[in-house]
Amino acid sequence: MIAARVLLLVALWGCSSEIQRLEATRVISGVDLPGYAMHEECMALERDERISYRFTAQPPVSFNIHYHEGNAVILPIDIASSAEESGVFVADRARGYCLMWEAGAQGSRLDYRVQPLGRQ
Repeated sequence: MIAARVLLLVALWGCSSEIQRLEATRVISGVDLPGYAMHEECMALERDERISYRFTAQPPVSFNIHYHEGNAVILPIDIASSAEESGVFVADRARGYCLMWEAGAQGSRLDYRVQPLGRQ
């Protein structure tokens, strides 16, 4: 399953557009995810820059924060199933990072908030 997710992420990465900086808090409500669908929120972060994130989903979703290094997809945060999570993520170096949610077979409804916190 993890290998399949990594391959899928690599395929998605090839289609992504230029990643922009997160200049202000983003609050998104009511994202309907059909069965096995994914939703991403990507941003460019500088080294030691922090973001705060929080989400709720019903039914639960898988969640990760990932980045690309060459052909590899690195997941510093990878949660198999959750209906609610929050935390602070610190970038280890300057690059694009993506928060990604994936619904299970039954689909899900997602609400989330991502807020820039500056450097530590």
